[in-house]
Amino acid sequence: MKAWFLRSLKKGIVTSSFPSGKNEALSPWATLPMRDMSGEVDCPVDAIQDDRVDSGKCISCGICFPQFKPSMQIPQINMVRVEKSLSKSMKLYLFDSGTCGACNLEIMALNSPQYDMNRLGLSFTNTPRQADAIMITGVLTEGMIAPLKAAIDSMASPKIVFAVGACAISGGLMGKSISEITGLDVQVPGCPPDPFVIVAAIEKARGRI
Repeated sequence: MKAWFLRSLKKGIVTSSFPSGKNEALSPWATLPMRDMSGEVDCPVDAIQDDRVDSGKCISCGICFPQFKPSMQIPQINMVRVEKSLSKSMKLYLFDSGTCGACNLEIMALNSPQYDMNRLGLSFTNTPRQADAIMITGVLTEGMIAPLKAAIDSMASPKIVFAVGACAISGGLMGKSISEITGLDVQVPGCPPDPFVIVAAIEKARGRI
């Protein structure tokens, strides 16, 4: 116990101050690619148009390297609606429509001491009936259409629908976009998006930043 206590004092506070402070460890793969060299690129998801990259389509496959390199800039979060009534607290429900699991891991990382989502009034719930927001990950798969519609319909208003990751936003490499069956209030790009990007999207959605 004594050794653990001393290590804690030596390490200090590990929790990020973001969004009141800077994001300390934004991952390169979560940032918008920018052209660095001339040359044609055959993007498998058509995310590249001339010198611009659609972050809602980019799956971070790396085929465009070295013509494009990470910019270390947070990609544009597409915000349709802001719900300030949820500014003090928000319960999140995670819905996996058909994902590889990467986006889920980044979302669940918000529970870790580094991000400590509870300090922002955020918490997860196991049922959409108690949720203020639903975070949908993965491509739209046929078997999950009915459960997804039922989950959204069971949520009380006001509610916010997040599409987290390129697969949910655009369908990724081989799927369909979640927008084909429901409206999306917030689109969080990335493959997968960094926890700092997810926190920024949540805070913007409830009008805190």
